[in-house]
Amino acid sequence: MDRFQDRENDSDINPPEGTSRRFVVVSALRQGPIGWLVTCGFLLIVAIAVATVMAIGNFREQALQNAERELSNTALLLARHYDRELGDFLAIQSAVAAMVEQSRFASPDDFSGEMSTLAMHEVLRTKLAGAAGASKISIFNSNGLLINASASWPVADITIAHRAYFQAMKAGSAASSVAIELVQSRLSGGRQASEEWKIAIAKRLSSATGEFLGLVVRAIPIADLEQFLASAALGRDSAISIHHRDGVLLARYPRSEAMIGQNLRTGSALQQGVFNTNNGVRLTSPVDGQDRLVSSHALVDFPIVIVAATTAAEALADWRNQTRFLIVAACVSALVVAIILFLIIRRLTNQHRVSQRQLTLDKQRLSTAINNMSQGLLLFDASERMVICNQRYLDMYGLSADVVKAGCSFREVIAHRKQTGSFKGSVEEYCDRVIDSVSVNGVSIVQTSDDRSIQITSVPVLGGGWVATHEDITERQRSDQRIAYLAHYDGLTDLPNRALFRQQLEQELQRANRGARLALLYIDIDEFKAINDTLGHPIGDELLKAVAVRLRECIRETDFVARLGGDEFAIIQTAVTSRSDSIELVERLFRAIRLPYQCLGHHLSTDASIGIAMFPDDGVDLDEIVKNADLAMYSAKAEGRRTYRFFEQQMDADVKARRELESDLRKAIADRGFEIHYQPIVDLLNDEIVGCEALLRWRHPTRGMISPAEFIPIAEETGLIDQLGGWVLATACAEAAKWPGEISLAVNVSPIQFKGQALPLTVAAALAASGLTANRLELEVTEAVLIRDDETALTTLHRIRALGARVSLDDFGTGYSSLSYLQRFPFDKIKIDRSFVDRIDVCEGSAAIVRAVVDIAAARHMTTTAEGVETVQQRELLRKLGCTQMQGYLFSSAISAAAFGRLLHSRLPAAEVA
Repeated sequence: MDRFQDRENDSDINPPEGTSRRFVVVSALRQGPIGWLVTCGFLLIVAIAVATVMAIGNFREQALQNAERELSNTALLLARHYDRELGDFLAIQSAVAAMVEQSRFASPDDFSGEMSTLAMHEVLRTKLAGAAGASKISIFNSNGLLINASASWPVADITIAHRAYFQAMKAGSAASSVAIELVQSRLSGGRQASEEWKIAIAKRLSSATGEFLGLVVRAIPIADLEQFLASAALGRDSAISIHHRDGVLLARYPRSEAMIGQNLRTGSALQQGVFNTNNGVRLTSPVDGQDRLVSSHALVDFPIVIVAATTAAEALADWRNQTRFLIVAACVSALVVAIILFLIIRRLTNQHRVSQRQLTLDKQRLSTAINNMSQGLLLFDASERMVICNQRYLDMYGLSADVVKAGCSFREVIAHRKQTGSFKGSVEEYCDRVIDSVSVNGVSIVQTSDDRSIQITSVPVLGGGWVATHEDITERQRSDQRIAYLAHYDGLTDLPNRALFRQQLEQELQRANRGARLALLYIDIDEFKAINDTLGHPIGDELLKAVAVRLRECIRETDFVARLGGDEFAIIQTAVTSRSDSIELVERLFRAIRLPYQCLGHHLSTDASIGIAMFPDDGVDLDEIVKNADLAMYSAKAEGRRTYRFFEQQMDADVKARRELESDLRKAIADRGFEIHYQPIVDLLNDEIVGCEALLRWRHPTRGMISPAEFIPIAEETGLIDQLGGWVLATACAEAAKWPGEISLAVNVSPIQFKGQALPLTVAAALAASGLTANRLELEVTEAVLIRDDETALTTLHRIRALGARVSLDDFGTGYSSLSYLQRFPFDKIKIDRSFVDRIDVCEGSAAIVRAVVDIAAARHMTTTAEGVETVQQRELLRKLGCTQMQGYLFSSAISAAAFGRLLHSRLPAAEVA
């Protein structure tokens, strides 16, 4: 019934739709802001029109100015071009004039006689032989008669006595010693007008005393000039012309035959001004009668003016396109403004109806949002009466909507919660406490009867009352507790992690400073990486968890065990009286760790390396005792693992010495502070040198010669071996390329260099840079290369063999000596380790092993080289056993490159050395 009454009221208030729209429009137009909007729109359209007209005018003037600037630049460039070209053209005439002046003719008759000879004709032809252009050169005497020419001999009967420039030159009234005049065809002017136009350039010929002797003349066809002007034309309606400074038109493109030779220095002052100075004007062309933009530039050294012109229509072509675009844009803009005004007015007619609908929709959305919050929401007014309560609050505490509803008091809500069992305690005391604190923001956490944690946040509202949110934070607290646990405990073994270990050690050190002693044990599980890599991480994780359990069982309640990361553990042993206490703990640890393990069906056994640092003997602060325990552990690992070591001061000294050696090694690599010595390899059949092995040497500036056994492991551990090995390979190859004959070069390759894919590229680069043939290079590898990564190593070796280099197996017999390597990769050579050679003459077992290796190599078509041969008896036994080559002190130790070169030259045949 109420809803029906509301509809009736709405129909009374709202008239029919058409009437309503007209009413809204009229009302809107009467309102100030809307009227101002319409006025502004009209003014904007007017402004668009005015701005368009002004822009069109500005663009027109800018287009004309741009055209004038382009014409001026063109005229200037052409003027500079013709200054240079005419200067070059006049150079030959100047040379003739200089020659005449130097000849010191007694009279004009002598000049005519000397210059009219066949010899002078040849001189003129010679001068034109290297000159640009095909123009001939002619010489006229003081009477204007042609006396010689480069074009023909004898010359024709031609005179220029009637020419104004000749008369001015003869009379001495010419402004310059060079005259330029437009002529038609031959200089005499005797041909018909249809003949070719030319520009004659005449140079005065004077004696040493200044007496007039004649003229030397060359002519330029205006067709040549017009051809060049055509290449510089600016546009379809543009023209470029060459004028004499007196206004005579000499050449023009496009050509106007009727105007050639006409004097255009007539008419208006603007037209005359074109020939006076470098100028730009707008005038009507006397040639074609069109309105043109004209720009002129005079030549510096010649009485010639370059004039560039274009029609105003051509200059304004782009402007017309811009004008059309601006007009269209202005019309579109005005139309857009009108449409926007129409849409705004139309929008106003629907604004009231839309706002009412939006208000209803907002109420629905607010109700939906409140009832779907993750928190319970309550809003109370100043009289403690409920205004809003969402569904989440009712569900959180299991309350009835019939009781907890708008209008009920705060005390009634809490009393209902107590009845339903979600509230414990006194209702009155709780309500009084909350009401007393509603004037400030407050956050509290309460526990419910079912062990849930509820966070209540209260915020006062303007005018009295408050809003409260109730959020169940039980899971959040559990997550925070879990995060706090993981921050201090290892997720795999549940042992304390490194952070908690350091905190505990700091506390124990503070207690120990009051007189107690403690020991810090660092434990590293031996061969854990191999187990992890071969059996997989799940097996490795199970092993670590089992080790952690056994470590816990070995310590006392006062001790502390932690996992530091990876396979490293640490134990803080408190109340230590002497080293024997720590030794007893270590023995318990070894017995526990060495027991077999069952990990996911795998039967495993392992061991540990343990380092021990005592407080206060081995350190008085946390970082020092941790560092010393770590050093002791690494010392135990370095001595073969499966043992323990107490910290000693020498360990720290050893580490410092190693770091110093590493620093020196890096500097030596950067400074190329190494040497390469070469130990000869001798053929056992004829005692001839067939090759050598390159051996790296380091002569330290203060420590002297350092053994490779000392610095090569450091280079391998630090990754410097790649850089060092590349230098050795490149340097040795460059040296070997100088050796005569087919002497081979053997270079050792570290197993670390096989980890990457760059070794074949390094070998190829060294061979290319040195020019050494690939079959002379031999790379020596050990079984360690194949053991670490069998397939990758074999792939790399095959790529090296594909380059043409040879590969030998070094130190054969000292490692696993797996015959499968010899089968899977066809080595070129097997090197027998010196340990077998040392006792070959006293132990039958060594001789048998050497024979076996030699037989295997022979069957696989491999060469054998015995290392460390020091006696004649060893050499003879190796010969009998069939060994191919030897190297050792018996023949030569490792020597410098220069000494090895001298050794080669002293032993090789003379023809081969040459």
